[in-house]
Amino acid sequence: MSSVPHSPGRLAQAGHWMQRHGGLIRGIQWVVVAVYAFLILVPAFTELPDDTAHLWSNLTLAAQFVFWGIWWPFVLLSMVLLGRVWCGVLCPEGALAEFTSKFGRGRAIPRWMRWGGWPFVAFGLTTIYGQMVSVYQYPKAVLLVLGGSTFAAMIIGLLYGREKRVWCKYLCPVNGVFSLLARLAPFHFKVNEDAWRRSYKEGEHGHRVIPINCAPLLPLRNMKGAAACHMCGRCSGHRDAIALTWRAPSHEVVELGDKQASAWDTALVLYGLLGIAIGAFHWTASPWFISAKMFFANWLIDHDISWPFATNAPWFLFTHYPEQNDVFTWLDGTMVIGYILLTGLVYGTALLALMAGATRMLGRFSTVRLHHLVQGLIPIAGTGVFLGLSATTLSLLRAEHVPLWWASEVRIAILVIANVWSAWLGWLVTRRYSERLFQRGLAMVWFAAALAVVDSAWWLMFWGW
Repeated sequence: MSSVPHSPGRLAQAGHWMQRHGGLIRGIQWVVVAVYAFLILVPAFTELPDDTAHLWSNLTLAAQFVFWGIWWPFVLLSMVLLGRVWCGVLCPEGALAEFTSKFGRGRAIPRWMRWGGWPFVAFGLTTIYGQMVSVYQYPKAVLLVLGGSTFAAMIIGLLYGREKRVWCKYLCPVNGVFSLLARLAPFHFKVNEDAWRRSYKEGEHGHRVIPINCAPLLPLRNMKGAAACHMCGRCSGHRDAIALTWRAPSHEVVELGDKQASAWDTALVLYGLLGIAIGAFHWTASPWFISAKMFFANWLIDHDISWPFATNAPWFLFTHYPEQNDVFTWLDGTMVIGYILLTGLVYGTALLALMAGATRMLGRFSTVRLHHLVQGLIPIAGTGVFLGLSATTLSLLRAEHVPLWWASEVRIAILVIANVWSAWLGWLVTRRYSERLFQRGLAMVWFAAALAVVDSAWWLMFWGW
């Protein structure tokens, strides 16, 4: 890599520092791998905590708090603030996938794996299965869900690619979510296309360029935005054309959304983050869930059908911990799945209809415009998952008698910020398709209605029920 011909700014210098200290970053990844392995393995083989256990005295509770109270909520927040730095610098699953790929068979990536729907399907299946086995509560379920995902990542690494993160790019259950949230990050590794072309001319005269191993398989020359970039810093300064650069947080959604957004992105936002995820957070607090279960239970009893009340489902299919008085019947498990799917269908379809209305207000209906407008909902979608996961944080703190008088006000403030941010993105996107304020205003009425539908879900969970 040649020296940079000008003095880079502090942010670009940070990127160059990452490039020079790749060994240190890899060392940090292995430390995280060790901590991750300890937290998912050891609690799974210890006794479950009793009523006298505390966060500071019981490893299982401590691991639960670390994973679901701190780790995952703030990983999501980091995507918005830092881009996918978690993926490139800290993620244990990505590190193990790349490491095993180094010694694997190096097969070509098959067509089935390149299917664009995997981010949505993997997120939906993982979310639903996590609720079936109560992944937030029990360490065996954590080992099964998180450990199983990590094991699968290593197997994919052994089979496909060479020193690549094939699992991360195509099959990781949260890759799609991370890709959406990273579009809001205030900086990214920007490619200067003129400098890239100049480097080729220099190469014709014997200027040597050291190749870059981009583990997430990005075409560096054509890289735009931060959606797929793992922010590992390896390419910083490459061909004197790539540097860590500030940008407006709205840039990728507004300026690149018409080219980047797809039907699968829209499905992940509307039916995934704002549908299935809401159902997964809702069912434990929903009186509607209880009423529906009682209705079906009475119907089954009236018709002398008893097998759905059996509690013989294994723990890896439905929650089964008799010592904790927490056992799912076949009816319970089926109701959880049905409630989550129905919630996802209702919320997703209602939001799709409203976003289609907003699209139509800007002119003849266009799927490109629809997918672009839906990108404006990313802040409120990501915020919802953050608030849902943080409910676990607060419940664990409440069990330790930590004062939480501030929680309601903080939730409201977070929702207000997310609503304003989404509305601002929506307004900027409408400008791409119309200069007429009246048209844009009508579109925003539909967009605001969509925001109100999303807000209704969190009002029900935190205040209505």
